[in-house]
Amino acid sequence: MARKKRQPIESVQVTTYAAEGKSIANLDGGKVLFVENAIPGDIVNVRVTKDKKSWAEGKVTKLIQPSADRVQPFCQHFGVCGGCKWQMLPYPLQLKYKQQQVLDQLQRIGQVALPPMNNILGSPRERYYRNKLEFTFSQRKYKTVEEIEAAGDGFIPDEPAFGFHAPGLFDKVVDIYTCYLQEEPTNLLLDALRKYATERNLPYYDYREHTGWLRNIVLRVARTGEILINLVLQHDNAERKAILDHILANIPGITSLHYTINPKVNDTIYDLDVHCYHGKGYIEETLEDYRFKISPKSFFQTNTYQAEALYRVTREFAGLTGTETLYDLYCGTGSIGIFCSKGAKKVIGIEVVADAIEDAKENAALNGLDHCLFYAGDVADICTDDFFAQHGKPDVIITDPPRAGMHEKLIQQLLRMRAPKVVYVSCNPATQARDLKLLDEAYKVTKLQPVDMFPHTHHIENVALLELR
Repeated sequence: MARKKRQPIESVQVTTYAAEGKSIANLDGGKVLFVENAIPGDIVNVRVTKDKKSWAEGKVTKLIQPSADRVQPFCQHFGVCGGCKWQMLPYPLQLKYKQQQVLDQLQRIGQVALPPMNNILGSPRERYYRNKLEFTFSQRKYKTVEEIEAAGDGFIPDEPAFGFHAPGLFDKVVDIYTCYLQEEPTNLLLDALRKYATERNLPYYDYREHTGWLRNIVLRVARTGEILINLVLQHDNAERKAILDHILANIPGITSLHYTINPKVNDTIYDLDVHCYHGKGYIEETLEDYRFKISPKSFFQTNTYQAEALYRVTREFAGLTGTETLYDLYCGTGSIGIFCSKGAKKVIGIEVVADAIEDAKENAALNGLDHCLFYAGDVADICTDDFFAQHGKPDVIITDPPRAGMHEKLIQQLLRMRAPKVVYVSCNPATQARDLKLLDEAYKVTKLQPVDMFPHTHHIENVALLELR
């Protein structure tokens, strides 16, 4: 039996912001409608995508009357590529709603006593703030609803595209011609590679059939002026040298050019060899006076300018006086621990990814820091009584987990370690709130500072200081 087609809801008044990029409209009977691609004050038609008893979700199909707060998006790809979804919202209002999101989630999910929250720190750059982007080649270009409707019942053949993955679709890519997320030579590279591939009739990768040659390319642009490029190909062949030479000839200032052969079904390269074709094999970035070596597989905060602000807050909350042993959990390549190292007697960094720990050790050496030590493994396995006897128990713990938050096993470990201070750096206030609730039996939250790393998106970072009761 065919599923009944849901009728659109017409002329809905959007009243307030919810979270994760969604706004709220109230329907008859008190039902709440979460709406994508709308801002408070809009009157819109909405296609319902999920319908429950007390709430529903939907997407805007038509903007009937725009909010007085709306501004004209600056990017030609707005609304299609799925990246900078808040371009229609002035940046000061983005910051207001992000601060509200942090407070709402900490109160609703965390349910712990909170201090007054500091005003959110906005990014000094609203455009060209990323130091890393990845563009994908695909044999299947994403078609908009308008393009599909214009074709009627006619067949729409697949065509190649070079840009960003379409939201929610693993095989389709939105063609990107101009991107405002990263400084040049980003758009120059996009144009040069698209023209070269078209002229040579080079096959783009097909994510359904697993055929084709060009897969993706990663570009890192450091504020030191250094540039790293890694071209990922499905297999090696004679054309590889020609395309790498073309990149070198047409993109000025490349510090390090790499290629990776990826015959796998997935796009991850962490288990693959990355080959240096030109240059020194890495670039360097700075945070204050500290230098960091970044290789093709390295993790580094993608907004360098705002990373300094985030790390300064972390360092301030840690309150180091030169006598403390600082433990940096989820330390990655050691950037937070190194940034805070001047105020610590000793820094112990712990991270499960072994390659990241090797980078952390190199970064410590690069900065002449012999009191920063890094260990690969699980915190629960490493932080034994023997380890504490050798290195000392932590006076301050910094934890910067991924979006999923801290594993409950680690939370129990923190409760056993009972460091006087824990500075919790989070890229997901919802999971941070959950973790704060679990830590509440031993710790009280004494400071809160939201930091915006990604303008025009709904993502938000928050730093919380926890002190032992």
